[in-house]
Amino acid sequence: MGKGPGLYSEIGKKARDLLYKDYQGDHKFTVTTYTSNGVAITSTGIKKGELLLADVSTQLKNKNITTDVKVDTSSKLFTTVTVDEPAPGLKTIFSFVVPDQRSGKVELQYLHEYAGISTSIGLTANPLVNFSGVVGNNCVSVGTDVSFDTASGNFTKLNAGLNFTHSDLIASVTVNDKCDNLTASYYHIVSPLTNTAVGAELTHSFSSNENTLTFGTQHCLDPLTTVKARVNNFGRASALIQHEWRPKSLLTISGEVDTRAIEKSAKVGMALVLKP
Repeated sequence: MGKGPGLYSEIGKKARDLLYKDYQGDHKFTVTTYTSNGVAITSTGIKKGELLLADVSTQLKNKNITTDVKVDTSSKLFTTVTVDEPAPGLKTIFSFVVPDQRSGKVELQYLHEYAGISTSIGLTANPLVNFSGVVGNNCVSVGTDVSFDTASGNFTKLNAGLNFTHSDLIASVTVNDKCDNLTASYYHIVSPLTNTAVGAELTHSFSSNENTLTFGTQHCLDPLTTVKARVNNFGRASALIQHEWRPKSLLTISGEVDTRAIEKSAKVGMALVLKP
């Protein structure tokens, strides 16, 4: 475990990854190759029903500077330049999308033993300004995530969160969507040897008075094979199996069924990642 509370995005992340990461309802294929000078080229294709989406991205690392460039099927060019630690604990990120002239953004991240701060500002005349900060330590932390639109003079995002971490347990509570949604999550490591863990997430919407409760678990059958399962209070049950058939190359097969409408066809997804 790293020192300090981390960034705001890490509050509740362990539970979210357990419950939602790697579940795939579509068919996805990713292949990465490396040129002789160290440039990584990644091609991704996704089949969503009858729709086929694709993109090609490149990544170049030079000392502490990483440049990522991606082109997708809608002819958009995404560019991100990351400067890691120009000063101790600091990271600078510059990103923009062509042809969107309002997409330029500069972000600064700072990690300290007792704080984690991320702030960004759009490179426009009336930018969107975002600030998130967390204070605490490895055990207890509290933070907020706020976005302000200088064009309209309104807050577009107003979130807050509390995180508690023990050796094998992580619990968090967040208030999102301008205090409309309350989310509580729980992650518990049952067996470190087999990476067995359980987790749950409860979300309450004050505007609709609706609750969503999701339970999930994961277990390693062997060092290369992981199985996961989840179910929510609406009767949707999902499961996946992921196998690392060679280093960094993964095959994931997942499925979802609506237990309240068994007559409907189950959703089956597959993801294949190939890396040299």
